[in-house]
Amino acid sequence: MLKVKMIKSKIACKPDQVRTLEALGLRKIRQEKTHDDNPVIRGMIYKVRHLVEVTES
Repeated sequence: MLKVKMIKSKIACKPDQVRTLEALGLRKIRQEKTHDDNPVIRGMIYKVRHLVEVTES
């Protein structure tokens, strides 16, 4: 399981990055969501890696 936390704002990000954050379930700063560890989620995290913090649990 991966715990994904949004640490920076999505203001001034590209539209595809904003949609990726919303697909991960992140809408506000400091909001956390837990996801299964699979290649799809890893790819989404990689796309917005400058905006999120990831911990494995």
